[in-house]
Formats: sequence, C-alpha cells, structure tokens
Amino acid sequence: MKKWTYFVLLAMLVYACAQEDAFSPLDENLTDRLERLAPNGSLEDFVLPSSGDFAKIPQGKGNPLTREKVNLGKMLFFETGLGRDARHATGMGTFSCGTCHIPSSGFMPGRTQGIADGGAGYGDNGEMRDAISEYAENELDVQGARPISLVNVAYVTNSTWSGKFGAGYVNADTKAVWGEDDPSTEINKLGYDGLESQNVEGLKIHRMVIDDYVLDTLGYRNYFDQAFSAWPQEERYSLLAASFAISAYIRTIVSDQAPFQKWLRGDLEAISDREKRGAILFFGKAGCYRCHKSASLNSMEFQALGVRDLYESGVAYNTGPDDLRNLGRGGFTGKTEDMYKFKVPGLYNMADSPFYFHGSSRHSLRSVVEYFNKGIPENTNVPPAQISAFFHPLNLTDEEMDDLTEFLSKSLRDPNLERYMPERVLSGNCFPNNDPASRHDLGCN
Repeated sequence: MKKWTYFVLLAMLVYACAQEDAFSPLDENLTDRLERLAPNGSLEDFVLPSSGDFAKIPQGKGNPLTREKVNLGKMLFFETGLGRDARHATGMGTFSCGTCHIPSSGFMPGRTQGIADGGAGYGDNGEMRDAISEYAENELDVQGARPISLVNVAYVTNSTWSGKFGAGYVNADTKAVWGEDDPSTEINKLGYDGLESQNVEGLKIHRMVIDDYVLDTLGYRNYFDQAFSAWPQEERYSLLAASFAISAYIRTIVSDQAPFQKWLRGDLEAISDREKRGAILFFGKAGCYRCHKSASLNSMEFQALGVRDLYESGVAYNTGPDDLRNLGRGGFTGKTEDMYKFKVPGLYNMADSPFYFHGSSRHSLRSVVEYFNKGIPENTNVPPAQISAFFHPLNLTDEEMDDLTEFLSKSLRDPNLERYMPERVLSGNCFPNNDPASRHDLGCN
C-alpha cells in the first residue's frame, strides 16, 4: 500500500508541475487582465454558451427559444422560395436572408455590399454576386451600409448600425421618432426587441412572403404549427411568426468553437503566444476593450471613428452622400450629439470577409489595426467634436500591431460556422442563392 501511495503522490506532483509549466506568464497576465475587467471578476463572463444551451443564450422579449422554432427559422433563413415579391420575374425565388449573411463569410456578404433581389452569382464565397441587367439601380435590394455580422447577435439588444430597431434598452427614450423619418421604425411600437423587430421589417423590405404557396406547396405549414402551437391561427402563419422563428435561429449562431473561447474554458494551448500577446494588447495598451467589452466583444454604445461611407467605395449601388445611414445613430434619433456615431459591432469571425466598418472602407484586419493606431479620421464630413474620445494614436509598434492582428484574425475565428446551415430547405431550391449563375457556382445543377 505504501508503495502504491508513493507512486500516486509522485504522479500527482508530476501532473501539478506540468500544469504549472503550461500556465505561462502570458496566460497569467491575460487571465489577470480579464478578471479585472470582468463584471463578476471571472473568465466566465467572457465565455459564450453553446448553440444548444438555450437557457444561457439571451432571448428576445416574448420569443423564448425552442427546438421547433429554431429549426423552422434555420430553414426560412436560407429558403429562396420566400423571395416571391421580386421586382422582376428573373428575381423570383432566387434570394434568401443567407444571400447577404453567408456563414463562410462570417454571416456577412462576400462582397462590399449585399445584393438580394436583383443580384446574381456567388463565386466561392459570395464575392462574385453582382447586379443583373434587368434591374434599374433603384430597383435593387441593397443597403446603404454594410450588413453587420449575425454571429453572437443574441448579445445585441437594438439592431442595425444605428440601433434603430427594438423598443427598449437604448431606444427607451426614442419613442417620439418611431415611424417619423424612417417608417420602418414604426415596428418598435409593438414592444419587441431589436432582432424580432428588425426581422419583421426585413422580410418586407427584402421582398419575402409567407403565403399559402410557402405554407402548403412548399410544406411549411406543419412547421409553423409545431413552432407556434399556442398562437391563434390568424397570427400563426404570418411575417411576425416567421420573424420570431428566424430571430430564434439567429440567436443560436454562437462562435463558441473559436480558439479564444477554448482558451477561456481551460485549453491553454488553443492560442499561440503571439495571439496571447495580442489579447493582452486588446485588453490593455490598445484599449479595444473600452468599447468591445461584452462576451461577444460588442457593446450597445455608439462611437464616431470618422471612417468613409459606403458610397465612397466606388462599387456600391443605390446610395450616395445624402443617404440617411451615413449619419449613423443620428440619422435615427435626429440628435446632433448622435450624428456620425455607429454601434460597436462584435468581433468574432471578422476575418471571414475582407470588408470592415459600415462603409467597407478597410479590406484587412491589419489595415483596421493600423487605422486605430494612427488615430486620424479620414471622413472630412465628420466634425472633429463628434469623434470618439477613444479614437486617438495608440503608439503601437509594428510587432504589437502584428500580435493584435493575430489575435483578431485567429483567436476570434470560429472555423465551423457552416454547421449552422440546414441540410436542405423544403423547396428543394439551391441556397443561399437560386439564380442560374449561383446554381452553377454552388454546384446545384
């Protein structure tokens, strides 16, 4: 017995030493910084739930997550058969929500600006989609600001760059402007959170329909019955129900397989020493954490960084200097102090698509880091008084910028977002796009 006890104690000592060696000074430094910044003083504050852990995922008001609802929402999100209100026959049934929110592109467009109805082509990652000749420019379904990633948006209470959707939280005192300059914000009067409100309007704006064809010919009626069995039938088969299903699905898009998430859960080898140095800069000297501070590294704050607008990219349709979206939060509230300020986005999977900021004005994460390091606004339309106090020269060295870029591009990238795609949609159509060029590119023919 004594000999056995000796070997057990020896094994425990060796294991303890190995663990001590694995926990390097970089790990200790990063852990210390995170614990000091965490609201509850724990690394757990930065840990994202798994997509199936509904109890831990933030849920929308009146829209609890259920398996049936998420399953329906996943199919509707990619169902090109909903695109039945296209401007021309060539666009009918060719686009979906996934057209502008592609999983392999971090649930963002694969090009500067998303094009739903009126676009064709896919390429390898959505980068080859472009306008088709049958559509005049003002008929294209495009946006005047780059679509925001849907990764981890369960942590977003009020959606879009201006935060205009959602009745509560930062919009609690904005009731006077709901439906004024922007009729789409009338939806806030129903009292729902950002995602649910935006998706009701989004289905309309993006020319999608829930009708008997979708319900019976495509076969979605039974799925609505399962997901919304407690709803009266006159409400069950509606854009509101579809919005709730899509919103429930979107809330489950979580980047919990990102290397930084694995490190937070105890796998100290999940990120390299360079990435750890970058993380220490992110949560320290570079000051990124001052704005990107939730578990998803976003916040419901609005900051002016003086970046160029989408119309200045030279490759955007149906936008220009007078686009209300160039004003950011101020375009919604009308307040002088809100002008040119945009919502702080989450940072996970930003490496998946080479376009950054609301105007797609930067094309690599390294250039984003360089922009912040210089701290010099590039958009002369933005008054200096509006620029965020956090935007100033950071005095990072080239090596530090390399380290920070490594953290942003590798540690925060979940490598398997395509797990959130359905195996099929009920129409049998190609998805996320179903136009002839996309069908060829996606191998659906």
